Amino acid sequence: MKAARIVEPNKPLEVIELPSPKPTGNEVIVKVKAAGVCHSDLHLWEGGYDLGDGNFLKVTDRGVKYPITPGHEIVGTVSEIGDSVKGVSVGDQVLVYPWLGCGECPACKVGNENLCDTPRSIGLFQDGGYAENVKVPHFKYLAKISGIDLDGAASLACSGLTAYTAVKKANMNSPEFLVIIGAGGLGLMGIQIAKAITKAKVICVDLDDNKLQTAKEMGADFVVNSNVIGSVATGSGNAAQKIISLSNNKGADSVIDFVNAPQTVKTGLAALRKRGNLVLVGLFGGSLELSLVTIPLKALTIQGAYTGNYNDMVELIDLAKKGIIKPVISQRYSLDQVNDALENLKQRKIIGRAVINP
Repeated sequence: MKAARIVEPNKPLEVIELPSPKPTGNEVIVKVKAAGVCHSDLHLWEGGYDLGDGNFLKVTDRGVKYPITPGHEIVGTVSEIGDSVKGVSVGDQVLVYPWLGCGECPACKVGNENLCDTPRSIGLFQDGGYAENVKVPHFKYLAKISGIDLDGAASLACSGLTAYTAVKKANMNSPEFLVIIGAGGLGLMGIQIAKAITKAKVICVDLDDNKLQTAKEMGADFVVNSNVIGSVATGSGNAAQKIISLSNNKGADSVIDFVNAPQTVKTGLAALRKRGNLVLVGLFGGSLELSLVTIPLKALTIQGAYTGNYNDMVELIDLAKKGIIKPVISQRYSLDQVNDALENLKQRKIIGRAVINP
C-alpha cells in the first residue's frame, strides 16, 4: 500500500510503498477514504511544541518514534477483520476513534482514554491515516457512520471532538456571551456546536476577514478582526475592549481560545467578566506572565481541553447526522500532495479543514 511518512522532523514527507497490514484477533483494517489535515500533524512534522522561554518539548520525549505515518482523523470502509471482531462487518463505513489509551490508568478506567498517562494514539504513536489502509487495534474504536459526507465526517474525530469538549466546558455556567478565538477548523466547528447546545451569543475573533465571514455563515452573532482594530499584544487593547462592548459592557462569561498563543490568551483574560471561564485548547505555544491577584479577585477559572472521549464522538456524530453541525471541508489533496497540504495549513491558507484522499 502507499503511505506518506514523516522520516524526521522538518523534512518533506516521503510517499512510499509499505506492506498492507493484516488483522488478527480484535483488529480491523480500514481502507481510508479521507484523513483530516490537523495542526497536530504539523507539530508531529515539526518535532514538538513551543513551551516558551526558549524551551521546546520534543514529541520523541513523549514516546513518538520516527518514521511515522501521521493522520488521526480517519474515515473509511472496513476491508478486513480479525477472527474475534464482533458487530463490525466488511463494507461498513466507519469513523476511527484515534485517542487510544493504556486501559489501566485512572483516566482510562473511567472512559477518558484521550487523557491517558501513556497514550497510544493512532497517527501520533502508531501509524495513521495518511495511507491507503490503516490498522485499528480493536473494533471498539470504530463508530459506524451513514447519511453524512465522509470527508466531513473525518474531522469529527479531532477538530469536532475537541471543539465539542471545549464548548461543554465553557457552558458550565450557562454563559450569555461566549467568545471563540480562532476561526480555523476547530473554531468554525465550535461556533456551530455552541449554537446547538448553548443559549449563548457567540463572538468570534480572528485576524482574517475571509475566515470571519465563514464564521458568520456558521452562526456567529458577532465577529471581531483583532488585526484591523489594533494589536492584541497587550491584552487590554482594542480587541478585548471590543468584546466587552459587544457583551453589554459586562465582559464575556466564557472564552474558548482555539489558538492559545500568548497574545490571544491575554485578550481572552482581559475580556472576561467576573466569574469568567477561560478554556485553552490550541497548541500554538509560548508562555505567559499572569497577574496572579486578578485570578482570585475576579474568581476566574482557567482550564484546558484536549480532544474528547469515545462517547463524546458518538454524540457528535448524532449532531452531524441531524444536520445540526456541518464540517467545512475547503481543500482536498492526494497522498502525493501531502507536503503541500501541511505547508498550506502552516501558512494559514486553509479555511475549515483540508483532507487527504488516499
